[in-house]
Amino acid sequence: MLSAERTRSAALAYAFVRGVLAAGLGLGSLAVLVMVLWISSPYPDSGPGGAFHVATGIWLLAHGAELVRADTLSGHPAPVATVPLLLMALPVWLVHRAARDSAETEGEASGEHSAVGAFCAVTAGYLLVMLGAAAYAGDGALPADRTSLAFPVTFVVAGAAAAGAWAARGRPLTPLLVWAPLRLQEAAARSRFRSGAGVALRSAAAGVLMLLGGGALLVAVALVWHTGAARDSFLGLSGDWAGRVSVLLLATALVPNAAMWGAAYGLGPGFALGTASMATPLAFTGPPAMPDFPLLAAVPAHGPGTAANWAAVAVPVVAALTLARFVARAAAPVRGAREEAWGQARTALVAGLAAVGCAAGAAVLAAASGGPLGTGALAEFGPVWWLVGPAALAWTAVTGVPAALLFRAWRLREHRWGWRWEAAKGEQAKTEPGQGQAQEPGPKLGQKTEKEPGGTDGDGGGGRDADAEPYDFLSAGPWHEDGAREARWAALKRNSGGLMADFPADMDKDPGRRPEPRSEPELKPEPEPKPEPELKPEPEPEPEPDTPTGRVPDAQGQPEPDRDTAP
Repeated sequence: MLSAERTRSAALAYAFVRGVLAAGLGLGSLAVLVMVLWISSPYPDSGPGGAFHVATGIWLLAHGAELVRADTLSGHPAPVATVPLLLMALPVWLVHRAARDSAETEGEASGEHSAVGAFCAVTAGYLLVMLGAAAYAGDGALPADRTSLAFPVTFVVAGAAAAGAWAARGRPLTPLLVWAPLRLQEAAARSRFRSGAGVALRSAAAGVLMLLGGGALLVAVALVWHTGAARDSFLGLSGDWAGRVSVLLLATALVPNAAMWGAAYGLGPGFALGTASMATPLAFTGPPAMPDFPLLAAVPAHGPGTAANWAAVAVPVVAALTLARFVARAAAPVRGAREEAWGQARTALVAGLAAVGCAAGAAVLAAASGGPLGTGALAEFGPVWWLVGPAALAWTAVTGVPAALLFRAWRLREHRWGWRWEAAKGEQAKTEPGQGQAQEPGPKLGQKTEKEPGGTDGDGGGGRDADAEPYDFLSAGPWHEDGAREARWAALKRNSGGLMADFPADMDKDPGRRPEPRSEPELKPEPEPKPEPELKPEPEPEPEPDTPTGRVPDAQGQPEPDRDTAP
């Protein structure tokens, strides 16, 4: 018992260290990048201490913390809460991996409660480093707001760690429904519920990814359309190559944000460019308050929307069709097989759940992709999450649920023309000659040919029996000669498998003899009795003068004693 407790304590300590190392790796990587840019800059504003403070503030911003910028033109502190989503991917992945590896390691040692222990230990180690970093950044140019450290920073770290521990347990659904009603937990224990929930989650993720992809496509097209304005903004922000590299890296980190802005624009609510300006497909209203940045050159022109702006609604339509496609493939896994297909009610229910999940994901990403950049007109900047979520739900539910039912019916249809296509293919295969149909000279008589697996000959021809042997060429000599006949009889006997009787070799020389077949080679047949020749009566010999009466001479002419000559 004591050894088990020690093993569990060691595993928890190891998980705590993993959390500390994950935070240190993220902070160190970002600090190295910032220091390289500071060294390469021809006009450094501060020493290495200032660069480290900036790196620490940016690392906190990557977790969702709100930074406070003190050196403004108005003299009043201004918040910076727009989080680069690509920059957030690094710390989230590090926390996720640390929790997953710790749960797997501790599971081998302590068993049942390994995932919970790994989650708590990794989260505690990571947050400890974050508190120290926040205290260090408080003396710099970009301190973090204390309120934002509680939310959303703590929730981001805890969520990533929980996802890692959940992945180590095999992603079960039961821990997610601990606080749910009992009936829902009982339903979650059934395999049918688990399969439907898994399909809904995958379909929702596919819909969110399609929204992001469509939004990124809209941004790319708009940047190409406004190439001149984007180039002027990029060149005007900095005159040296180190500054331009910094601007390029920041723009790259904000690409996922721009993709979500494009998705919100296609969904309909659009995004805010200040407290008094909104950009939607229908119109771009109000005076915008936009900072000079290359990605903002993709914003549409001010005024009512045109047909090109209205075409952006294709993004949510494609996302809804993608969601429906995923649901339909799970509802009808085999084309034309109605026995394994879901019912229409279940298909519609799963599609509706997927639409809810897609809307929730879109709302979360919309809230994370925007944020205030000041206290005045820039207090609202980016998509409005409480408008994006319902819009995504409306698009995916109204379009996705009927589309899922239609896709399911299409997969279950009967191919009435399929038999014609198969028949045409069969006739074509019969009429076209095969590559192995050419006849080749067969082996010599009595010689067995090699067979390929499957009972076909090695020449690749079809339709020939596996035990059949090809005929030999006819002899060029006279067929009626004795040697040819003997060879034919011997070959027939050899190929008959013992069913033919033995024939004497000289049967043709004696036509009067008729050989009789033997049923069994081992037993010698009894010879047929030959008919005795008829005895002709011999004429009575004339008596010789010296032969006594009453004696009959034998074959040699000698008299046989004691035998009468009477007939």
